[in-house]
Amino acid sequence: MSHVSAWVIWLIVAAVLAVVEVATLGLITGLVALAAVVAAVVALFAPVAVQLVAFIVASLGLVWLVRPVAQRHLRMPLAMRTGTDALVGKKALVLERVDAHDGRVKIGGEVWSARAFDDAQVIEPGSTVEVFRIEGATALVYE
Repeated sequence: MSHVSAWVIWLIVAAVLAVVEVATLGLITGLVALAAVVAAVVALFAPVAVQLVAFIVASLGLVWLVRPVAQRHLRMPLAMRTGTDALVGKKALVLERVDAHDGRVKIGGEVWSARAFDDAQVIEPGSTVEVFRIEGATALVYE
């Protein structure tokens, strides 16, 4: 392998780490793969010792700085969700009979068309339901 350039080896390492990231979804090996890309760029103009330092510094920096921010975004609490995502899990008041085809509910002061999440379920007006999912402008609800 003495005829293979160092930058090619770093790119191979980055590709292998990227595959491992896809398999594990831990967000560490993906960041280390990015550090290997940094080392590949450094390999174009610097010796192996500098490449290793760049790889180590980039790995530690990315894992230390980027991973916590990414994890906070992945674990965003329900209160921080916006749009229709914020409605999932909310309670709703049934205004018109809800079945597998039609109905009306009031969610947080707004009237929504609704369908029962369970096709066999029929929910009468005055009942309280929970929003399971929003499909377009229709709330799928269950009792």
